[in-house]
Amino acid sequence: MEKAANSLDYILDTIPAFHDLQSYLSLLKVNGKLIIVGVASKPLHFDSDDLILGKKTITGSFIGSMEETREILDFWTEKGLSSMIEVVKMDYANKAFERMERNDVRYRFVLDVAGSNLE
Repeated sequence: MEKAANSLDYILDTIPAFHDLQSYLSLLKVNGKLIIVGVASKPLHFDSDDLILGKKTITGSFIGSMEETREILDFWTEKGLSSMIEVVKMDYANKAFERMERNDVRYRFVLDVAGSNLE
């Protein structure tokens, strides 16, 4: 995580549970955005100085409850549906965002953090 500090323009946070935001904020460049779509059961924590000094933004988008997510996943399973994705490593994340801005994306990007070399 230290080597990736200040390297990302955006982070899409899909974690639907309590977690500390500070480690994610440290990954954002100046003017970076942390977009939260997973609803946690308790308030999330971060240091405001990193947010203010880095001109970073925390925002959110409503995508549905855990129950609604489970319902749609069950529907997809019942109908034999699947998603088409493009798995990318961490070192490709900024390029992936550039491609999204150019509308040069055919499938949803999935970031392979575990398989990425972050050292």
